Amino acid sequence: MLFRSSFFKEDLVLDLKFAKNFFKKFKDINIIKIKAFARGKIMKKEQEIQMLKEFSDANSTSGFEEEFVKLFSTYAKNTADITVDGMLNVYAAKKENKGNRPVIQMDAHSDAVGFITQAVRPNGLIKFVPLGGWVKYNIPALRVKIRNRDGEYIPGVVATKPPHFMTAAERNSIPEVADMSIDVGSSSREETIKDYKIDTGCPIFVDVKCEYHEKAGLFFGKDFDDRFGAGAMVDILDNLKGEETNFDVVAALSSQEEVGLRGAYVTGRKIKPDLCIVLESCPADDTFEPEWLSQTGLKRGPMLRDMDTTFLPNPKFQQYACDIADKNNIPYTRSVRTGGGQDGAAIYYEYGAPTIVIGIPVRYEHSPYCFSAYKDFKASVDLATAIIRDMTQEKLDSFKVI
Repeated sequence: MLFRSSFFKEDLVLDLKFAKNFFKKFKDINIIKIKAFARGKIMKKEQEIQMLKEFSDANSTSGFEEEFVKLFSTYAKNTADITVDGMLNVYAAKKENKGNRPVIQMDAHSDAVGFITQAVRPNGLIKFVPLGGWVKYNIPALRVKIRNRDGEYIPGVVATKPPHFMTAAERNSIPEVADMSIDVGSSSREETIKDYKIDTGCPIFVDVKCEYHEKAGLFFGKDFDDRFGAGAMVDILDNLKGEETNFDVVAALSSQEEVGLRGAYVTGRKIKPDLCIVLESCPADDTFEPEWLSQTGLKRGPMLRDMDTTFLPNPKFQQYACDIADKNNIPYTRSVRTGGGQDGAAIYYEYGAPTIVIGIPVRYEHSPYCFSAYKDFKASVDLATAIIRDMTQEKLDSFKVI
């Protein structure tokens, strides 16, 4: 789990006079790092970055989330009691829950956009179908891996015709997804099926390795939607470890969000939350919208969503979240979207619990290559943690009063 200092908090508050003498004696800043609080912060950041890289690299698309479910559970098990249902939804219940109190549900989803094998063509190439919201111009020449019948990962590429053989019309157009194929190096249908053991139903994952660039504070990789939301839930549970809160807290990692919010309907029915916070990686618009219209951008803090095609938040809860952010000096933006959707809609529809979405900005979402900022991730964690710590029954009731 994430590093937690073994020193007591009161030991971390150094007397100013002592600190002054201490720094005079030890001029090397590396020695100063032995201070428990500073060391805790440094170690925690390193481990958070490593966790998010592992989360991004995991192979998990809609209906085939088991690898990431296992990884998430490994990280969350020290702070939560873990159960998994038959749809691969994960329920991480805070260990200090009492079971006879109102419940705050956190939500993130385990699946990312990917593909599934539909059939093998006579020449051995693989016809595939998208899982989730792809646009066709992001797919050609994409490096992928296919999990075959034996559970092995076979590298492949979305095949493209070399320009030497293209007509003028072909050079200026993008084929339909139904006409695209994946090549794994096979030369016949029989070879693909018998030797590579790839056939109808085999899942296909984007094959990109996550990187973190310390100087810029940016991650570069795939599937940040919604691995960073899942990472935020792990971090929030860690922040609350050992704390007494006014509500029970359950972090739900839902499956199949990208194909219709399916897992979230199930988790909402199971948990029956009184309040819900959705941690969703959300598409940034800061590279193509004018400044006055851009509502989600890197290093501007989390986005609090006022509208998308599936969802309108509880307005009083939304304003409360903004007030908490202002009180704690947490940067944020608000957005009204004319596209997209997320799990908050399913949970809100299913049980009527006041719900908000805290979005972690991601550039080029639903593509193979994305950027996201560590500071936005941390600000999202800080905001959700502050809300949970501050929430009372009286405040919850105020969200429902006309």
